[in-house]
Amino acid sequence: MAIKWTEDLSTGIETIDEQHKELFKRVNDLMEACTKGKGKQEVEKVIGFLGDYVVMHFGEEEKIMKAESYPGYDGHKNQHEIFIKKFEEFKGKLEQTGPTVDLVVKMNGFLVDWLINHIKKTDRALGDYLKK
Repeated sequence: MAIKWTEDLSTGIETIDEQHKELFKRVNDLMEACTKGKGKQEVEKVIGFLGDYVVMHFGEEEKIMKAESYPGYDGHKNQHEIFIKKFEEFKGKLEQTGPTVDLVVKMNGFLVDWLINHIKKTDRALGDYLKK
C-alpha cells in the first residue's frame, strides 16, 4: 500500500515538509521493491538509504527545536529515538531473513502508521509553535 502526501500533513516549515515528501517517496520505493520481489539486495539498498535519511531528517528537526526553544523537544526527540530503534530492529531482521512476506507487511505497516501519525500530530504541533 503506497502512502501519499496530502496537504493536511504540511507543517508549514518548507524544509521539513520537503524532507517528509522525500521520506514518503522512499518508503514507497521500499514497498515497491518488497512487493515486486526485487531481491534482498535492492530492498537492503533502499532500507539503508531510508535509515540514513531518517537520521538526517530527525537531526534537522531537533536542531530547529533547540534553536527555537521548543517546549515539546524532549517528547519529540524521544519519539525519534523509538522510531530509530524499531527501524533498526526491522533492518536487522531483514538482513537475517531477507524480505519475507511477514516482515515486509509488519515493516510497511509500522513505517506508514508512524510517519502519518507522527507528522499529523507531533510535527504539526512543532509547525504551529514555530508559526507563532
